[in-house]
Amino acid sequence: MTKKVGHVVTRRSRILGDAPIDIPVAEDLETVDGIPTRDRDVSFFSREYPLENMAIEESASAEWSREVRNTATPDAREFFAEHEARMEPIVEWVRTSGDLLPTAEPTGEDVTEVIRQKALELGYGEVGFTRNDRHYVYQSRKPEMKGSLPNAICLALEQDYRKTQTIPSMEAEDTHFGTYFDQGPLTVALVDYIHSLGYQCQVSGPTWHYGPMIPLFVEAGLGQLGANGQLLSPHFGSRARLQIIYTDANITQDKPIDYGIHQFCQECKVCVDRCPGRALMPDKVWYRGVEKNKLVFKRCRPVMARYEGCGICMKVCPIQKYGMKPVMEHYVESGKVLGKGTEALEGYTLSDKGHFGPGELPTFDRDFFDMPHGRADDWLMIEFREKLMESKGGDLEKGQMWAEFKDKLEDSLENLAASVDGGMDRGV
Repeated sequence: MTKKVGHVVTRRSRILGDAPIDIPVAEDLETVDGIPTRDRDVSFFSREYPLENMAIEESASAEWSREVRNTATPDAREFFAEHEARMEPIVEWVRTSGDLLPTAEPTGEDVTEVIRQKALELGYGEVGFTRNDRHYVYQSRKPEMKGSLPNAICLALEQDYRKTQTIPSMEAEDTHFGTYFDQGPLTVALVDYIHSLGYQCQVSGPTWHYGPMIPLFVEAGLGQLGANGQLLSPHFGSRARLQIIYTDANITQDKPIDYGIHQFCQECKVCVDRCPGRALMPDKVWYRGVEKNKLVFKRCRPVMARYEGCGICMKVCPIQKYGMKPVMEHYVESGKVLGKGTEALEGYTLSDKGHFGPGELPTFDRDFFDMPHGRADDWLMIEFREKLMESKGGDLEKGQMWAEFKDKLEDSLENLAASVDGGMDRGV
């Protein structure tokens, strides 16, 4: 059934210098620019329940995940050790980037388009500008964030298409984490350029972040939040690694856009239906002042840990596989979701369970999803207390238990400096 077009979004081409593209948005997919938001609720939760880095907030499951991953996928141990070693100088530069000084005096001119052009020339696939929204800063990072940088430059670097379609696999992990590594020199070059314009910068990502990035990308008009919890951008959906440069550069902020994604995901739900862990909620809820499909963390991380980072919600997204323009054109022409119900879009293979086509899902034992939650130090204290209560030994045994607890706690604090899930973030 043909759909009436409500509006058309014109975006620059995927390739620098090519003609812009027009994305038709069906009338029945129109909602709001960006994402439905209750500003008072966002402010309330930011003030009373500030966001925290998952590497800290869920450090217990992060340590558990690291051990399980290395056991389930032996190749991963060497791969991630090598990746972290390669990333260390990049992470150190990111952490100290705010201390670097401009190399010229600013002219006062608006530098939005020259920065955008430079970023695209370097190879970034999406570039947008918005305000530095302090609602989305981790509590533990606030003391380190410069207070004089009111703007944010949002940058997305596309990862390899072919390798991404092999999810879940070590080949897909290679492009996933390889793209983090590629971000390093590109960011250095862009920051050097902004410094030459006379402005200061502070970088968030790769691997070391000041806060969640997707809210700012949505405000910058670079896409909308998908049901899979990822940014769906026009050219490559969620097949990209994101980072932000906070700056005092004289820029004009972009505006959020209604690409039709907020409602389209409710019509599609392929990621919801294909998730091996059943970790994606089919219906939207209001969470921290935003209407979204909520992820069930405790059903997601156990699958990620055992199956090469999983990522099936990325693989089966039609926006990722086909691009937003073809998907939205198909919806306008037919009222259907491009690729839905087909093996080409929905099929995937889990290493120890085989292949699953449309309508087929794996099953897991109940204990598959058992993992510790919360902060590692809290979890260790609970474990220590339970052992003490169960102990029938004397002071010697309790002393040994105390020594064991101290050793585990020291190891846990050291692990905060390790990357979560191989590179998405780190605690300190």
